[in-house]
Amino acid sequence: MEADARYTYVGAAVLALVAALVAALVWLGNLGGNDRQRFAIHFERQALDGLQVGADVTLRGIKVGRVDDYALSVARFNRVRVVVGIDPRVPVLTNTEAVVTRNFVTGIASIALVTREPAGAPLEDVPEGEKYPVIAEGRSDLDEIAGRVNKVGEMAATALNNINLLLNAENRQALRETVDSVRTLADGLNRRLTTLDRTLAQIGTAARDVGDASARLGQVGERIAGVVERDGARLDQTLAETERALADARKALQQIASTSVAVQEQVAATAQRFESTATGLDDQVGAAVSELRLSIEAATRVVDRLRDPRAALLGPGKAQLGPGEKR
Repeated sequence: MEADARYTYVGAAVLALVAALVAALVWLGNLGGNDRQRFAIHFERQALDGLQVGADVTLRGIKVGRVDDYALSVARFNRVRVVVGIDPRVPVLTNTEAVVTRNFVTGIASIALVTREPAGAPLEDVPEGEKYPVIAEGRSDLDEIAGRVNKVGEMAATALNNINLLLNAENRQALRETVDSVRTLADGLNRRLTTLDRTLAQIGTAARDVGDASARLGQVGERIAGVVERDGARLDQTLAETERALADARKALQQIASTSVAVQEQVAATAQRFESTATGLDDQVGAAVSELRLSIEAATRVVDRLRDPRAALLGPGKAQLGPGEKR
């Protein structure tokens, strides 16, 4: 009897301690929860696998609150309403977004708050039909990656379908013919490349010849430059003397021009005098010629008489008489 009584007391004491511990925990939980600010989050795009009541709410990796409650929305089937309690010292702004993150090992989910620059105003407005301000739902990096992977998969599937449509029987035959044509073209190009190699070799030889000729021309140019440099002083002197000679010749030409004008005037006056003198001389010469002709005719008759003594003594015959003369 005494042993049974002791076990009863011990069990009663243990139950009392457990009840006291539970009461203390509840009291402490309520005491800490009264100091937190509450917000609602409506999740529609993100999966909530591993998210439980009491899950952490973090800001830049620091725990700032916890999940207090969650429930399915009656108005929208795919919406989940989550209520979180956050330390009042944490600024929750109008541009703050909630993103679900998971531990890859344990699968336990938490909610991370992300606020992008520039910062908005404090979130205080309560929408109609809500008890708390609503934090906007963000988009997790995993969701973005998954969305991009899905897009890549869709693009790959579309590309494969297009390839299947492209590689039908007719296109395969056309592709085979095209490959044969390309092979024939490549053979022709190989033959032409051989000819091109020989041509390039000849061009290289010609280029070397041109280079040698250019070198020789360069040597000749250097020699000419040396000669010009050596004879430059004499050439300058010669040019100076030539310029002086040209100046003297210019002056002489000017003098000759002025002299030629005077000579022309004198020649014109002399020609006029010669012309008047020649006119008078012509008249005198004409008269003298007439008289000389008469004298010659008379002398001719005298000579004729002297040739014929009979005529000289007896007088001229009828044949020797001049015009108008009578015997």
